[in-house]
Formats: sequence, C-alpha cells, structure tokens
Amino acid sequence: MSVRTNPELAQCIDCAVSHLETLIDGRGKDLGGLEVRRVLPAIARRRVGPFIFFDHFGDHGGRLETGMQVRPHPHINLATVTYLFEGAVLHRDSLGSEQVIRPGAVNWMTAGRGIVHSERMPDEAVNNLHGVQVWLGLPQADEEIEPRFEHYPAEGMPELTLDGVKLRVLAGEAYGERSPVRVHSPTFYVDAEIPRGKILELPPVYAERAAYVAVGEIEALSSETGSGAPAVSVAVGQMAVFSGGEGARVRAKRDSRVMLLGGAPLDGDRFMWWNFVSSQRERIEEAKAQWLALTGEGASERFEKVPGDEAEFIPLPER
Repeated sequence: MSVRTNPELAQCIDCAVSHLETLIDGRGKDLGGLEVRRVLPAIARRRVGPFIFFDHFGDHGGRLETGMQVRPHPHINLATVTYLFEGAVLHRDSLGSEQVIRPGAVNWMTAGRGIVHSERMPDEAVNNLHGVQVWLGLPQADEEIEPRFEHYPAEGMPELTLDGVKLRVLAGEAYGERSPVRVHSPTFYVDAEIPRGKILELPPVYAERAAYVAVGEIEALSSETGSGAPAVSVAVGQMAVFSGGEGARVRAKRDSRVMLLGGAPLDGDRFMWWNFVSSQRERIEEAKAQWLALTGEGASERFEKVPGDEAEFIPLPER
C-alpha cells in the first residue's frame, strides 16, 4: 500500500485548518480473476475508526475477468459489509443464508466466533460488477458473539439531499439520519453522490474519518476561506483521511461517487492474518487450525461448510 507524500500535501498538513492528515493510494491486488483496489490497511494508516479493511472492485476499482467467484473462506471477530453500485453478487454462508446482493442494498455479515461464506456471480448477472467491501473490527466484548447475516434492502436506507448532494446513510448516524443497520460501535458509513462544483462537509462527530473516491475526482478544502491552504486533489482509488472537528470539506471537481466512513477508535490493537482479525494473536492461530481441520475433511468446532457451495474452498495460505 502506498501513501502519497508530496509538497502540496505536506503544505496542507502543516496548515492547522485543513484537517487533511493522509492521502492513501489503493494498490491493485489479484484475487484470482478478480483484481481489487485495496486501500486499508495501509502502512501509514491501519484503520479509520472501526474500519480495518477497504476493497474497491470492478469498473474503476479493478478488472473482472470472470466475474466474482470467491470460493468459501472463513472469518472471525469482525463484520463484513458488501455494497454495490452496479451488478449483483450471490452471498452464501455456513448459517444457511443465501442472498443476492444488488445495488443500494447493505449486506452485513457478523463473523463473531466464526463463519464461512462464498461470493459468486448469480446466473443472471453479467460482468458489470462495481462496488466496495469493508471489514469492521468488533469491540473486544463482541468478538466471540454468535455469527449472523443481515440483509437490508436498498429502499430501507435513509436518503437526503444537501445543496444538491445526494446522501445515503448505510450504517450508523450522519447528517441527522440513522441507518437501520445494527452496528457494534459508534460509526458512520455514507454513500455520497456529489455533482461537479458542489461542496460537502464531513460529519464532525468523530476524530477518525475518511473519504474514498469510487468515481470522479474531489479536492480536500481548507476549512477557512482565504487561509492560504491549497486544495488537494483526491482521485479515483484514493482515500483522504481527516482529523476531527468541524470544517473538513470536499468539493467535486467532476461528478463523483464518494464513500464517507469513520467512527470511534477500536478498543486496543487488532491483529490481521489472511481473513482472520482478532485482538488476540492466539485466537488467529486457533482459527488457522480449525480451518485446516474442516478443509482436511475432518471436524471443526468453529467452522462449517456452506450449504449449496460445499465442493470448493480457499485453502489456508502457506505463510
């Protein structure tokens, strides 16, 4: 993961009113026919609030050779959220859930003590997939809760328009609206469609927040007119991370689709290895052994196979 540093950004960071802390360039990662643009975790910024992982796929996010065909794989101690701009994805998991994800809907999967899922292209889908997937760390008290899967239709997401900017509140609270999605810690996750020339201020309630450009281009502005701080361009595939407080604003240089995210910091460190995230290193070692047990045709106390998708799986990496 690269972190962009240049004189323009350094000058902006030195200006007390800019709020811009870091500009992260997403890096291409090949998942086997599916190339994503991975933004979090980055070297300079491991997470933003509870958000510990951010992938952008399809369209400007990366190529799709055969559509999404992600074989069954495990997770622990986190929540995954899939959100689409275009296309469709078929989610199946070891709880027996089977759900086609479509644009605007929110699919929230809480892994808790352990879950297995797959992500495939539905039979009727074509290769126009475009979306993002994020992982959120769970508070330590919730890491080992029972796994669950929740689907929230697009029409149930709160929408509002501020000075021509269309906002959909996908999780948590922002701009006076509350999402119906159940969250485990204070957070916000917003899909913003910003027409060219329009300005939007980020929610000021959390010290950790960011804006990711999925389509178009924006610029991070100074919070005070005439302060001398330059605007900093943020292009597709880049995430601008801001400090807390009022006045963090962005302006669209062209029609843009921007994901806004942030929240309260997690309680303590989180360790990440492959698809496993936990506050305890030994818990990850246990998850490795449990996945090897299941995929070795044995029995696992933590993981079960995915009904309807039992024939394949992603093996434990050799590292």
